[in-house]
Amino acid sequence: MTPVTAMKAVVVHGAGDVRIDERPRPEPGRDEVLLALEWGGICGSDVAYWKKGASGTAALAHPLVLGHEFAGRVAALGSGVTGLSEGQPVTVHPAQLIGEPPERLAGRTNLHARVRYFGSAALTPHTDGGFSEFRTVRAAQVRPLPEGVDTESGALAEPLAVALHAVGRVPALRGRTVLVNGAGPIGSLVVAAAKHRGAETVCAADLSSASLAVARRMGADTTVDISRGEELPHDVDVVFEASGAPAALGAVLRATARGGTVVQVGNLPGTAEPAVLGDLVTREITWIGSYRFVDEIDDALTALRDGLDVSPVISHRFPLEQAEQALTIAADPASASSKVMLRLGGGAPVTA
Repeated sequence: MTPVTAMKAVVVHGAGDVRIDERPRPEPGRDEVLLALEWGGICGSDVAYWKKGASGTAALAHPLVLGHEFAGRVAALGSGVTGLSEGQPVTVHPAQLIGEPPERLAGRTNLHARVRYFGSAALTPHTDGGFSEFRTVRAAQVRPLPEGVDTESGALAEPLAVALHAVGRVPALRGRTVLVNGAGPIGSLVVAAAKHRGAETVCAADLSSASLAVARRMGADTTVDISRGEELPHDVDVVFEASGAPAALGAVLRATARGGTVVQVGNLPGTAEPAVLGDLVTREITWIGSYRFVDEIDDALTALRDGLDVSPVISHRFPLEQAEQALTIAADPASASSKVMLRLGGGAPVTA
């Protein structure tokens, strides 16, 4: 049998320019693992690199393999790797710290100033992601999937970890009322994470009826369709703002109980935008940010093992070769998409 020496990868070359490139299949070095990848989930940052050539302040300086949500199976082990075996289903923690964070950030490695994150142009050279048929990964970043968790669900351990980190920013959530404003993939996963952590009732709000349907399937007790003029609930203990829309902040703060907490999960713009913030002071609201995650990917895998079902957030599936079509669907609000998945390899062909 002729050995495989090449692979396909989803590579963004600039704004509006994504290609399926052929690249050499990598070989694992010491303390590395070669993964045969099966599933990847498209994130907003992947869409931003494709549409704008940048995600936030991270701009493309050269081509980049997209993707930081992915899972597959161990294909080969480099020297020095123990505790893993060929064929084992795994996902990855996408972050690698550069240097040590300061003592004041102990336990908060997600805030370290220099991090290599799969599928990110934040540093040059960029850090290629996992939207490819194969990828080498440091063994320390590999996370075995629990028994009963398939690789499609395993690829969503990363965004679920983002949701669990957000929920963990409010340690005492059990028995409290929760509002999730913005029911995209992360918002809907926050719904599930809040219920998983014991919230008494969870309300989801969005402009899209399709997104609200997903939120209900993920465990929302009630929903608010803002496009129909429905109003947010009042006196909510904890609000997770997952839309990232400055125009929504006034209503979100008004919905928060006096002395309550707002966790900002959705990325807010880095430019000046009008927003109504008066209630932040007069209602003495605690407003805190939530960024990526620390080690909550391990908690995510435990939750998946224990039965938390992430499949309702999946709206579309495409083969790797149709990555541009998948990105187009993920970027189009009219498509009613939630999480769009790429079949990277390891199985039968997939159609949308």
